[in-house]
Amino acid sequence: MQNFDFVKPASVAEAVKALQAEGAQALSGGQTLIATMKQRLATPAVLVSLTGIAALKGVSVAGRVMTIGAATPHAEVARAAKGVFPALAVLAGGIGDPAVRNRGTIGGSLANNDPAACYPAAVLGTGATVVTDRREIAADDYFQGLFSTALEEGEIITAVRFPLPDRAGYAKFEQPASRFSLTGAFVSRTGTSVRVAITGASEDGVFRWKDGEAALAVWEPASVKGLKVAPKGLIGDLHGTPAYRANLVAVMTARAVAAAG
Repeated sequence: MQNFDFVKPASVAEAVKALQAEGAQALSGGQTLIATMKQRLATPAVLVSLTGIAALKGVSVAGRVMTIGAATPHAEVARAAKGVFPALAVLAGGIGDPAVRNRGTIGGSLANNDPAACYPAAVLGTGATVVTDRREIAADDYFQGLFSTALEEGEIITAVRFPLPDRAGYAKFEQPASRFSLTGAFVSRTGTSVRVAITGASEDGVFRWKDGEAALAVWEPASVKGLKVAPKGLIGDLHGTPAYRANLVAVMTARAVAAAG
């Protein structure tokens, strides 16, 4: 580790001001940032903790929209979504281990945008809205590639608004040590509108599988089982080849549809 200043503001306004300092970086759950700092892959001069801001925590439901504060831990999301948004409860409850779930936050995950993270699939797979201290960003505009988002310098995610779908499901084939997705699929259906978001498979991060969406006009697992996905641009590593992940796209999508019912 290295020397740095630590600031824990009590409001979003105070956090925004603190992030204007040279070398300042926001800290939410710290599940990625602290590890990268230990390896000296990140060397912020100032850490601005968001965990003391009450306005960034909690889950509420109004009408057909669930709003989750950006500093809400995964474990709380899992508890609050159970019975209201079961697919999101399954997703949040399957992230990492208990220590990670009680410390890591939804806002931190989305700001980092790891290509194998779970939350990006839920956000893109439902057409959710990422709310920041400055604006509202549609899911289709938010994710912009590997570890890349539409967030500007010093911009803070304050909440995520999920439209509650008629049906939704999540399934991932996980790497057993990290519990990240080798490939994961989040599916949702609202009326006749279908969305399928795939995480863990692409070198560019989370993406919508349009062929899967078209096939699921007939909402049943068999609709996607025969579809082929080109392995070009998919991740290849010691855990699986691009062709392996290409096969998993259809397999996990079918499982997600089955879970959604």
